[in-house]
Amino acid sequence: MLVFAAPVVFIGLVYFAAPTPANAGVDYWLEYWWLFPFFLLGATIVNTVGISGAALFVPFLIFVFPLFAEPLSSQTIVKIGLISESFGLSSSSIAFISYGLVDRRLSVAIVAGALPLVIGGALMSFFLPEPVFQLLLGGVLVLSAVLLFRLDLDHENPEPDGGDAPATAADGGTEGVLPDDADKLGVAGVAVDDGNVTRVDKNGNEYRYDRSGYLRRFGTYGFGGVFQGVAGFGIGEIGIVSMLTSSIPVRVAIGTNHIVVATTAIIASLTHVFGGGLVGHGGINLATTPWNMVVFTAPAAATGGQIAPYVADALDTTTLKLFVAGLFALISTALFVLGGQAFL
Repeated sequence: MLVFAAPVVFIGLVYFAAPTPANAGVDYWLEYWWLFPFFLLGATIVNTVGISGAALFVPFLIFVFPLFAEPLSSQTIVKIGLISESFGLSSSSIAFISYGLVDRRLSVAIVAGALPLVIGGALMSFFLPEPVFQLLLGGVLVLSAVLLFRLDLDHENPEPDGGDAPATAADGGTEGVLPDDADKLGVAGVAVDDGNVTRVDKNGNEYRYDRSGYLRRFGTYGFGGVFQGVAGFGIGEIGIVSMLTSSIPVRVAIGTNHIVVATTAIIASLTHVFGGGLVGHGGINLATTPWNMVVFTAPAAATGGQIAPYVADALDTTTLKLFVAGLFALISTALFVLGGQAFL
């Protein structure tokens, strides 16, 4: 209910409060209805693989959208991608929270460290020429493709406890093995002993890890945060490397990563909407946001975030991951050609 209420409330606020053309009628609001299926498909794919929605939304708006409508500026493209991604990732994040696969302490530390760089990247985007933006976007896609090829981001289930290990319960349960930590996210039982974390998800699967590697995570998520602000994605694809190389279990890493990307996407989108006036790049003009587009892209992304877990269960996510990585390589090549033409 919460997941689907959020876009409904958003559409209501946009319809009644957002600045729109004086003659905006039914034709204005329904002009971009055809974006819904494209963004629904894109959100389902990226949330199944576990990457940022804008990684597909932004290239779509650059290459496919102009075939049906007038081309958009790079700032508008990133703005739409971030707003849509915020709903899609927030939607899927709730699923990870409900399963107890989010490490609260890790997510808070990463977001706190990365936010200044995300905001800085978003403000920097106001001054980037279009060709530089295209080349930068192509570079991020190449890096994302390489990471997708190399990293094992499958949504496999861990082995449940076996042998003589003590029984565990997701909510602290009658066994009393794990405390029901009131400050945790989700329903998982969590115990911390001398820095070693034992986490049990909703289905009773157990994960053991430690939280060492904060400096490594700060560096990778901070570096990715700059791209998140500029291009609308990058922090999740780049940052999750530091999670997996510091022995965070895959499902906990992906769940925590969703929270980080969703939070930074929301902050970055707000910076893109309001930040121009702060850096002397025009006034704060909400009318520059194409509200008749986001009223379809945001609900589509939120719905895709809910469909993704079922797709991940039914499909071979490794095959889908390789398909997306190949698509990134193709799109980045086109972006390098497009951006490079301005320097020839």
